[in-house]
Amino acid sequence: MKIEKNKVVALSYELEVEGKTADKAGADAPLEYIHGSGMLLPKFEAAVDGKAEGETFEFTLTPEEGYGTYNPKYLVDLPLEAFQVDGKVRSELLVIGRTLPMLNSEGQVVQGTVSAVGEKTVTMDFNHPMAGKTLHFTGKVERVREATDKELREGLHGEYLPPEEGCGHCHKDNCDCNGGEDCCCGKK
Repeated sequence: MKIEKNKVVALSYELEVEGKTADKAGADAPLEYIHGSGMLLPKFEAAVDGKAEGETFEFTLTPEEGYGTYNPKYLVDLPLEAFQVDGKVRSELLVIGRTLPMLNSEGQVVQGTVSAVGEKTVTMDFNHPMAGKTLHFTGKVERVREATDKELREGLHGEYLPPEEGCGHCHKDNCDCNGGEDCCCGKK
């Protein structure tokens, strides 16, 4: 079976950036996705489109084809107070190179990397970590199969479903947080 739209694809691969392995997935735990669903970089999907189970691949993506060019506008100085929890600055989080989840002006979670820590401000870099990088992929098509109707509707891993409210541990009447501090279901 060949890779085409709406097929579930499993790939083993290695990503090399600047001469070093930046990411990889082995045959024992391959990257799995629904082809054509927009979950991967468009040029990545185009490069493996039409390949059959067992075939290997090798291709390079420019920064423009990958995660874009590095944009200095995405370096943002935030007041040190933005990193307060219960009135105290969490200085242990403010380590250069550490990636932190933050909320943007629309209330969406975005990842920012601590770029500099000053006396009154913290410079956060909101560029993708691979922005401005050339990406070289090598790998193998491990499996290709038809996606089920449920997978096409809900996503391979439920990614098309609306997020559930609560602590993230509770699923309707089935709590798996064991009534701990973060329990939102009332089973403390």
